[in-house]
Amino acid sequence: MSTTRNDQPVSGLSTAEAQQRLAASGYNELSLPQPRRVWRMVADVLREPMFLLLIAAGGIYLLLGDVEDALMLLFFVLLVIVLTVFQEHKSERVLEALRDLSSPRALVLRDGQQQRIAGREVVQGDLLLLAEGDRVAADAVLLSCNDLLADESMLTGESVPVRKLAGSADSIACQPGGDDQPFVYAGTVLVQGSGIGLVTATGKSSAIGQIGKSLESAQSGESPLRIQTGRLVRRLAIIASTFCVALVLIYGFSRGHWLDALLAGISLAMSALPEEFPVILSVFMALGAWRIAQRDVLTRRLDAIETLGATTVLCIDKTGTLTENRMVIRQLYSGGPMTANNRLLQVDSHSPLPEPWHELVEFGILASERAPFDPMERALHELGKRTLGGSEHLHEDWQLVHEYSLSPELLAMSHVWQGDDQPHHLVAAKGAPEAIIDLCHLPEVEARAIERVAAAMADQGLRVLGVARAKLKPDQKAEQRWPAQQHDIEFYFVGLLGLQDPLRPGVAEAIAQSHAAGIRVVMITGDHARTAQAIARELGLPHEQILTGNELDALSDETLRSRLCGVQVFARIVPQQKLRLVEAFKSNGEIVAMTGDGVNDAPALKSAHIGVAMGKRGTDVAREAAALVLLNDDFASLVATIRMGRRIYDNLRKAMSYALAVHIPIVGMAMLPVLLGEPLMLLPAHIMFLELIIGPACSIFFEAEAEEKNIMRRPPRPANEPLFGRKLLANSLLQGSMAFAVAAAVYAWALSQGWDENTVRALVFVAMVAGNIALVFSNRSLNAPWQGASSQRNPVLWWIVLGGSAGLALVLSVPLLRELFHFSGSAPHILGVAAFSAISVLLFSAMIKGVLRKQNQY
Repeated sequence: MSTTRNDQPVSGLSTAEAQQRLAASGYNELSLPQPRRVWRMVADVLREPMFLLLIAAGGIYLLLGDVEDALMLLFFVLLVIVLTVFQEHKSERVLEALRDLSSPRALVLRDGQQQRIAGREVVQGDLLLLAEGDRVAADAVLLSCNDLLADESMLTGESVPVRKLAGSADSIACQPGGDDQPFVYAGTVLVQGSGIGLVTATGKSSAIGQIGKSLESAQSGESPLRIQTGRLVRRLAIIASTFCVALVLIYGFSRGHWLDALLAGISLAMSALPEEFPVILSVFMALGAWRIAQRDVLTRRLDAIETLGATTVLCIDKTGTLTENRMVIRQLYSGGPMTANNRLLQVDSHSPLPEPWHELVEFGILASERAPFDPMERALHELGKRTLGGSEHLHEDWQLVHEYSLSPELLAMSHVWQGDDQPHHLVAAKGAPEAIIDLCHLPEVEARAIERVAAAMADQGLRVLGVARAKLKPDQKAEQRWPAQQHDIEFYFVGLLGLQDPLRPGVAEAIAQSHAAGIRVVMITGDHARTAQAIARELGLPHEQILTGNELDALSDETLRSRLCGVQVFARIVPQQKLRLVEAFKSNGEIVAMTGDGVNDAPALKSAHIGVAMGKRGTDVAREAAALVLLNDDFASLVATIRMGRRIYDNLRKAMSYALAVHIPIVGMAMLPVLLGEPLMLLPAHIMFLELIIGPACSIFFEAEAEEKNIMRRPPRPANEPLFGRKLLANSLLQGSMAFAVAAAVYAWALSQGWDENTVRALVFVAMVAGNIALVFSNRSLNAPWQGASSQRNPVLWWIVLGGSAGLALVLSVPLLRELFHFSGSAPHILGVAAFSAISVLLFSAMIKGVLRKQNQY
């Protein structure tokens, strides 16, 4: 429970009250995205070129008197609309789930307990607990504050932070700007101090809402992948349009049937339009962000997903990311009457504490606060509670009667205790080893021996504290009961404490994975160089060369860039120096991911290719500057995200490769009969049937594919590598050409047998469906000749195979459907054609991959 300026206890709203107010006033957002209605989705679908072509084809069929064909196309339109609306609705649900995560967080007091909630859930009457680095979630009046400064430049244009003073709940509202106001405003940033604010306005009622300014003032441009995809679509659309016009003219002038010519042109346009590519990219990015969120990493900028697979350097904060951001005691050194060899004790989390070290822990606790906030003092209390509970070494009933604070001149503090009706007081001191040695006035030989032990502990990455004790009898008659300074007390050395911020489980393995993946892990810490070196050794990082903050400042930019090649540990680094490190790595051509949590980390996070903020201990400013947010602050989650990013990019390339390859046989078989003077083989209904396989395969099947086996045993991809590079383009074109050759071979064979048009069409269509499914299998791996991921389960695959096969069986066997598709009921060798086509496409695809790999093209 907190207190206000007048020391009145406050507990905040109850959960029930907050829910009622949220229901009444709505979310704390300036503009809540409205969900798209079904009719709007349908209208958007019908505006797509593919469906306009279908409607045009239906109109032509009506003009030709083929009502059945027109109705069948209408059925396809309705079916695809249902599938598209379902897919878009699913994507919107994913984005809605991510919105709660991406909302700035707010620390509020509810039911007397501190709770961190999404900023959009803050309501009027909430108590905001404000701290340096926070972006204020809503307009509020300050009930209490301590040295609070706010940057209100986004509201007022003032570049200098303004000072805040505490007010009361009935303070009169005023405009933002100027010093000594008791109000803070939504969207502004606290650059210093802390406070408690009572929310007075949220959402559009806030100051920023009233003047109509968006919290996201700058809109990001299109991502590189989206630009590449748009360029590819435009080029393919131009090529497709050229072929369509040519086909209509050839058909019309050679045969004189212009309606049939238009129908042939529409069929070709439907087969050639690259409409899948933008859909693939959108689906992969949205679902990719959702998959990454399942690993406790929030994607704030979707283009970060594209960059993950190209990352070459990870600049990582040690505290809280590589470590658990807490202290545990690892070693105890007793100054008691023992030989030098057995004074040192290794401490674990379960073994009992031997008697010779009881006094050391006892006086370490006495030198700490009763309710400690400092992590080192908390570690002492935890060890004492576990090992000394129920013994005479814990003194919960003793009274603290005097204390000496730590000072720059003497890095030690002391507590004076009264207890058990003792005639004297006990004094417990702890601090830097050199300060405790100084307090104890130890002989030179003994002092040097203790310093060597402390140095050896520090070399192991431990924070070292010395502990001393004394007896003190206050002079009741003197004007000053207690000695003026700690040096006036006769202390005795008790021992040394070695504390460590333990490494997170799995961090060493994650670093090893990064190294295997060709990613350099760079540790950045404010710790002493010895501590940094010991931790790097434990993590498996190269630690022979260390660069400190002072050394970094002394280097020119050019010298720093050259030094970076051999250094992976940076010690005594302050936040302002991180930006210089990021810029230096970028100048060396590296793709940099940088972690940070403070206000001063924001420039480095913004400058890095991928800024990574902390979700638990990070400030709002850092989170908003970052592209990713580690919700659990765990480095292993970041490496898992890079792994996921590589998988997403691989699967995106597979989907794009398949989408390009599968259209080649469709385009080819739409044009070949026209050029040969034969009847059309592919009508709009056939193309729509194939699209019902292509669509789910592109946007659902490949997105759900498992990762490649070597995904973290290969170097990062080049940052400037195009999505459709030469190797991928060659593979797609050759695969598609082979699939077309197989279909053309079946077509030629069927014509040579003298069969009728509908029989030939049925055989060619069977060959194309089988080849389509074979292309799905052959594109499951970018590297293996066969379906390299066949050992990985993907249930969508069998839905595609079984669905496509069942659909094909229906249109071949059901008389009504067979007639609508213009198939013969007596087409021979159906199974043989299907098997020949599928096996041929698989074999040819495997050969293509093998040849390209030997030529280092793939």
